[in-house]
Amino acid sequence: MRVPWPGLLAMALVAAGLALIGLGDQPLRDFDEGTVARVALELSQGQGEAALLPTLWGEPYLNKAPGLHSLIGAVIQLSTPGDQLPPEGLVRLMPALLSSLVVPLGGLLQWRLRPGDRGSALATGALLLTLLPIARHGRLAMLDGSQLSAMALLWLACASLNGRSGDRWWGLTAGLMGSAMLLLKAPLLIPMAAAALAAAALGMEWRQCRVGAAVTGLLTGLLPGIAWHLWHAHNRGALALWMWGGDGAGRVLLDAGEGSDLRWRVPLIELLEGGWPWLLLFPPALLWAWQERRSRWGRWCLTTLVVLAGAILPLKTQLPWYSHPLWLPFALVSAPLLTWLVERTDQQVPLRRLLLRIPAMWMLLGLLLLMATAVSFTPAGAGLAPFRGLAIAAGLGWGCGGWWLQSAQRQQRQRGLISLVSGSVIALALLFSSPLWLWELNETWSVRPVAALSRLSPGQPVQLQGYDERPSLNWYARQRIRRRRNGDAGWILTRKSRGNCVVSFRDGDWALARCR
Repeated sequence: MRVPWPGLLAMALVAAGLALIGLGDQPLRDFDEGTVARVALELSQGQGEAALLPTLWGEPYLNKAPGLHSLIGAVIQLSTPGDQLPPEGLVRLMPALLSSLVVPLGGLLQWRLRPGDRGSALATGALLLTLLPIARHGRLAMLDGSQLSAMALLWLACASLNGRSGDRWWGLTAGLMGSAMLLLKAPLLIPMAAAALAAAALGMEWRQCRVGAAVTGLLTGLLPGIAWHLWHAHNRGALALWMWGGDGAGRVLLDAGEGSDLRWRVPLIELLEGGWPWLLLFPPALLWAWQERRSRWGRWCLTTLVVLAGAILPLKTQLPWYSHPLWLPFALVSAPLLTWLVERTDQQVPLRRLLLRIPAMWMLLGLLLLMATAVSFTPAGAGLAPFRGLAIAAGLGWGCGGWWLQSAQRQQRQRGLISLVSGSVIALALLFSSPLWLWELNETWSVRPVAALSRLSPGQPVQLQGYDERPSLNWYARQRIRRRRNGDAGWILTRKSRGNCVVSFRDGDWALARCR
């Protein structure tokens, strides 16, 4: 059978469309977006110490390599005059489009692991298209969505080595994706590559490929990434090691004082919060993968999931997006079971009776969402009013989809799967067209009015009183505003004027004051 190109390309276009809806409607958030935008802006203005050596407010930027920052900087350079801040949509454009590529790439990877299984390839793309963490987080000016696409193509290249003349090109593709990882989050290349190599080694797949051609292509592809790190070390010396030690091993061995105290529980919470409606498939899918562990699909799913989980769960510094790489194995392991619910083949699957009840659970979830919509029209449920459109779209899609998936007719079950996916896509589109999608902005005060106030200072540095430094405030203020230390004189942004400070300008709760 042929690769289901029409379906995968159609989902790729939908993913790109979702990525662009309302992309510039919300301000940049802390922490990474403000930092990424500023580093990209300085690269676009040629403010780096040397070619492709990024800076942040004129100081060496050592946290990440400039792969994505350079692409964002190129977009800024082509579209925005040097004296203006680029709009948020332009800053997020390249990360959003690159992140959407994981949808077709995940489907192609599943096709390599289960040749001829068109349903599972399309189901993998559908899962990656409709998972909220992938769709939402990929829109942000951060590295995580792009690195997931790079990982998917790296694994696809490794899984495509088959002893034919194309092995050199697949090896080259794997090497280029290794370079992409080295230019995004360099330390993450180690577990991502180890996951693919472990899966291939367990199946002794090296016997089936042209090792010499593959290795030659791999090393060639790795040259750009290795060359940049050597150039970085040549120019910045020991400081360059921070990218591997502080940002890499340091997050495993040290508590960096940021992130959640829940540590290894954070990825599990992210899974429980972001895996709907497909989360119900995951436990029986894991059992099926274990039963099929001697097959290529089972081996790759289990190995990649275990290796990545083993790299992410021990991190002492945990933030929600650190678990982002786990969504690709989640989709790979769950998609065949979703296909089975439609096809109902004679293939032996675990927990068969429970599986046949999952559509009823989806129908119940849909009904609960519709009930919540009705409750939102009452005084007690008024707080749910902003979510009505999302709840109606997902409720109808999941409810009808669950109903049709219980049918004895295959055509009706296919309609049920389309309903599930369509309801999720429409709900995501409505979410991204509203201010609700970037809910982190509600966790603290808005930076735009404060940034406008800071620009009124008469050409002197401004400090922030009572709050830690915020990169998004720096971005909109076009200057670095550090936290004020006791005894510092000069202009400060404050909510309450204290001591020897004279209030000069006010904007709502905030004041720009002069301290002596």
